Amino acid sequence: MRRITYLIPIAVLAVVLISSSIFVVDERQRALVLQFGQIRQVIDEPGLNFKIPFIQNVIYYEDRILSLDTAATEVTPSDDRRLVVDAFARYRIVDTEQFNRAVGAGGIRRADDLIEDILNDRIRAVLGADGVTSNTILSEERAALMVQITNQARARAASLGVTILDVRLKQTNLPAQNLDATFARMRAEREREAADEIARGEEAAQRIRATADRTVVELVSDAAREAEITRGEADAERTRIFAEAFGQDAEFYDFTRSLAAYERALQQNSTFVISPDSEFFEYFDGSALGGGNSLSQPSE
Repeated sequence: MRRITYLIPIAVLAVVLISSSIFVVDERQRALVLQFGQIRQVIDEPGLNFKIPFIQNVIYYEDRILSLDTAATEVTPSDDRRLVVDAFARYRIVDTEQFNRAVGAGGIRRADDLIEDILNDRIRAVLGADGVTSNTILSEERAALMVQITNQARARAASLGVTILDVRLKQTNLPAQNLDATFARMRAEREREAADEIARGEEAAQRIRATADRTVVELVSDAAREAEITRGEADAERTRIFAEAFGQDAEFYDFTRSLAAYERALQQNSTFVISPDSEFFEYFDGSALGGGNSLSQPSE
């Protein structure tokens, strides 16, 4: 009984010592074993590992790709047109021991601050270099500028034990105090362009309208001329036909003309005072006036 009483504390102590000496590093991590603040072991591979209990402690770092959104920073390209740039970076810890010395107890948060300072410095340097204008930053040459920023930032960040994998410019905007003036200038330019387009359109419309009016007058004039020519030719042809037809018998022609005159005259509800031997009645056989002022029918 007395032996069991001694074995139980020993077993508990052994379990505590064993559990304190074993630690696991998974595939997403790197680890450092420290003893009194000094690095005793660097573990870059996943697996089961051991340390001295209560004397040594373990610090874990990410072995995955980390991301960093930088705060907006103001840059001044060579054309002195200030821009506010917002960047995004991806990096990875490649030297755990050097990383620990660089960031100390601050860990990843301290590393983000240091990397952000490097990125902001390189962004200002690259985008503010000679020959780099705001139009260059906003054009397709933007990709080449991002490559330059990435390469320079990678060289600077190597002392932190990390490698910069990529840097991207997410947004490139004008400073807030310049936006209103810029928008007003853009609006004025668009209004001027619109006024020019309207003026050119009205000029073209007037030119087309004048051409159309002239064409209408010419077409109407040509049509009227053609109509008069056709009408004259038709009248001439009609006269020729009549002359040809009636010229074969002059007496018959006179007779038909007199009948046409009788028809037109007698259609009118009028009173005629005329001599009975007038040529008007020459084709009436035994014609005479009958009473009053009225024109009577001729008697046989």
